[in-house]
Parts: sequence; C-alpha cells; structure tokens
Amino acid sequence: MSAPFFSLIPHRSVIAVGGADRVEFLQGLISNDTTKVAPGRAVWAALLTPQGRFLNDMFVADGGDDTLLLETERERAPALAKKFSLYKLRSKVTVEDRSAAMEVAVVFGTGAERALEIDGAIAFVDPRLAELGVRVLAPAGTVAALLSARGITAAPLDDYDALRLSLGVPDGSRDLPVEKALLLESGFDELNGVDWKKGCYMGQELTARTKYRALVRKRLFPVSVEGALPAPGTSVYLDGKEVGELRSGSGRRALALLQAEAARGPGPLLADGVQLIATIPTWMRLA
Repeated sequence: MSAPFFSLIPHRSVIAVGGADRVEFLQGLISNDTTKVAPGRAVWAALLTPQGRFLNDMFVADGGDDTLLLETERERAPALAKKFSLYKLRSKVTVEDRSAAMEVAVVFGTGAERALEIDGAIAFVDPRLAELGVRVLAPAGTVAALLSARGITAAPLDDYDALRLSLGVPDGSRDLPVEKALLLESGFDELNGVDWKKGCYMGQELTARTKYRALVRKRLFPVSVEGALPAPGTSVYLDGKEVGELRSGSGRRALALLQAEAARGPGPLLADGVQLIATIPTWMRLA
C-alpha cells in the first residue's frame, strides 16, 4: 500500500488505570516494564495465571492526567477491569472500564506516522513491529473524522488483518487460548512483550523457566492456505501425524501453532484436507 489507511478495531477497547500507584501496581502483575511507558511510547504486555498461562494481552499507553490506558479485548474488558479492582487492595489506584467511551483504530501503510500528530487522541507506534503501524485510542465516534482530516483513508479491517497475519503476529485470545497458551510459543519475547529485567510479576516463574531451559517446542507461524480456510482449532497434520492447529485466519492467510520442525520441513501440511504453507517471519528466532 502506497498511502496510509486506517481500520477501526471494534473488538478492542480501553481500560483506564489511574492514581499515584498505577505504574507500580501494574508492574507487579503484567509481563512488561510499565516504567518505560511515556507520551507517544507504549508497551505490549500480558496478564498471566499464577501458573504462567495466558489470560489477557494489552497495550499500555500514557493517557495523561496520571492515567495509564490499557487497550485490550472489548468482550473480555469488564472481567479484566474487575480482576484488577480485586488486586488493588490498598494501592492508590482507580480502575475504569472505558469500553463505552473510547474506540480503537490502527493506521498502517506508508505515512502511518501522520497519525502520531493528531490532537484529541492517544497514538503510538505498535511496540511489537513498526510495520504494524500506529494504534489510535480516541473518544467513541471521533476517530474516523480525526484520521480522515489528516488525509488517512478508511479500509476494511480485513486489510489490516491480512498484514498482521502475514507478519505472524497474534491477536489476543483469537490466537492464544485463555489459561492454556504460553507467551514464548506466541512470540511475546521477540515481539517485545516481555521484559526480562523488570522483576517479579504473576506467572513469571514458568515464563522464565521456559526461556532459560529452552522448553519451547511449538510456535505460532504465518501460513498461506491453498483452498478454503478451515475453522480455527482445526488440527494440522504432516505425513499423517498431528503437528499443530490453526488459530485466527482471513481469506488465504492464517496463523497456526506448529512444531518448529514441521514448519521448517519439506513435507505438505494439511488441515481438513487443505494444504498450508508455513513461513518463518524475519523477527522470529528459532533454536
């Protein structure tokens, strides 16, 4: 694409965490370093179970006025806000679900950085990969007008999803089964979703052990689909042996959790009889 485009992301919304202890509060819960958040600079992180399994992903951005804005999955935002409220105990923290008050968009393509200059919105380059463009958080019903005024053209969400899938980047619980997925299988290390120096957070022990003992056996890979897209969760086979399963997809692209050797191998991958061709993204580090 030769010009910037924007897509509304209706399945994402915003939780606001405010108060004097907001940074320290989140620091003890999520996988990334909240002290690195600054105007125009966000981090991507996950909340895990005590056993180190995925619960929620989120972008943490500076919302001004002593507030951090957490962009996360809309459908699961109320439960996440409630969980944070239970965790705050005596911390000087407020938690507010702003799903009804704010909306989320992404600007992508050449010139996406134009979105960083918009008044009336919070914008930041996607901290996972710059190729994914700029995320924009704005009051509900305003983002399309704000972006159009900057010469940024609306595009279907499928256009952005095709970009995300081609890069092999997960999208919340569409790609990470809740209470099952491991961060390092899902690219959180290379995609800047884990800080290894920040200190303790919930689920850290398993995440660290997985990394330092080289226990990652499967990874999320982008795949091209040579036929009708099978449903998420469809098993993937190589030479009659199950080697993984499909996750989110759109059109002829999808993500699949696969054994690394199967993704590398020359043999055909099949899901419900449809051939898949796996690629290894340039950002991914395989042992």
